[in-house]
Amino acid sequence: MGQYKVGVISLGCDKNRIDSEIMLGTINSNYVITNNASDADIIIINTCGFIEKAKQESIDTILEMAEYKTKGKCKLLMATGCLTQRYGEELAKLIPEIDIMLGVNDYLQINNYINDFISNQKKIIQCNYSDAGINEGKRVLTTKSSTAYIRIAEGCDNHCTYCIIPKIRGHYRSRSMESILEEAISLAQQGVTEIILIAQDTTRYGIDIYGEKQLHTLIKEISRISDLRWIRVLYCYPEEIYPELIKELASNDKFCKYLDLPIQHISNNILKLMGRKTTKESIINTINQLRSNVPDIALRTSIIVGFPGETEEDFIELVDFIKETSFDNLGVFKYSQEEGSAAALLPDQIDEKVKTIRERLLMKEQKQLIPEINAKSINKTYMVLVEEESQEYYIGRSEKMAPEIDGVIYIKNNEPIKIGSYIPVKIEKSIDYDLLGVVDNEFGK
Repeated sequence: MGQYKVGVISLGCDKNRIDSEIMLGTINSNYVITNNASDADIIIINTCGFIEKAKQESIDTILEMAEYKTKGKCKLLMATGCLTQRYGEELAKLIPEIDIMLGVNDYLQINNYINDFISNQKKIIQCNYSDAGINEGKRVLTTKSSTAYIRIAEGCDNHCTYCIIPKIRGHYRSRSMESILEEAISLAQQGVTEIILIAQDTTRYGIDIYGEKQLHTLIKEISRISDLRWIRVLYCYPEEIYPELIKELASNDKFCKYLDLPIQHISNNILKLMGRKTTKESIINTINQLRSNVPDIALRTSIIVGFPGETEEDFIELVDFIKETSFDNLGVFKYSQEEGSAAALLPDQIDEKVKTIRERLLMKEQKQLIPEINAKSINKTYMVLVEEESQEYYIGRSEKMAPEIDGVIYIKNNEPIKIGSYIPVKIEKSIDYDLLGVVDNEFGK
């Protein structure tokens, strides 16, 4: 079996990335891993099926990889993940080049499926949801060496009207604190110094198995791992933020002063239509509490524009809120009418051109805020995780920047800097969404 080369393509969110890393870890002992699709005997695509754009990207990627069955070495094409979980039978008919099709969380059996196909040359369509062994297995990290994601829960119980995730991933299931700590210790032993906790909704962690929210306790326990420097949390629903979590955020030096709050909208009319269990007033109160207790916190959010029934007044209210709140980072997405979601059946669906105009207008407003936001960092010194070296600069991030979705810090320095080290950097100026600084040798003296 050692002669077979396997390539894995991971699409979608970082929760999908973890699945792909476990797949790589599962097959790693039997096959040779390659990043070159033209050189792969076996190609595995871990798909995303969250919104229309992601679905199309997944289909296009499968079709592109299918070409290597004729122009490359590919003998086995496998598709797995959220898209196949939703549309397994349809995809099998649409793309007959797929030899093995699996649903989500079925990676523990991946070697058996590959061996069966190699032996029998019979297609395998197995898109039933598997709940056994989620997060289990050795991972091959695909992030930069100092950073790794840990999924602390699977599924979701929020049932927002625009979202199909509960139908794909099931109800909310927290992992035990013991298993998460064991994984965090293992990652630290591999040289990881930044842990990023993710789930569909991280703030509800523990409520199903411990009877109450326990994210603050989990973070406190993880922070006891001496080799870890940063603990970052993504996907914190604002309505689930609670006092103990804010207290831990304010007092724990390893807990990055950064939160991702996917509010999606601010109009009470739209929040109600979205099925969000919050209000404009509650969101503003949560943001004020965070900024009051953690004055230097960086807040990121995501917004959906063009949701069914979004009036011009709703959109103007949203724009005004973004101007007033001045989020450090903002992602804007056009509403995607997903079949099977409650929102797909709502009246007053918004024209695609209107969605595009609103998306561009909101991003324009955010871009105009960036110089003022970044100006607050000028002449300040931050500890920076150095991740790579370019021709002129080293490149890194402060605790206020999540990898791949936020900006970076370019570092001028005449002396070599070790990749993966944490160094003090004094910010001199901003460059669009990024910052430029120099090593601050006087910091801490």
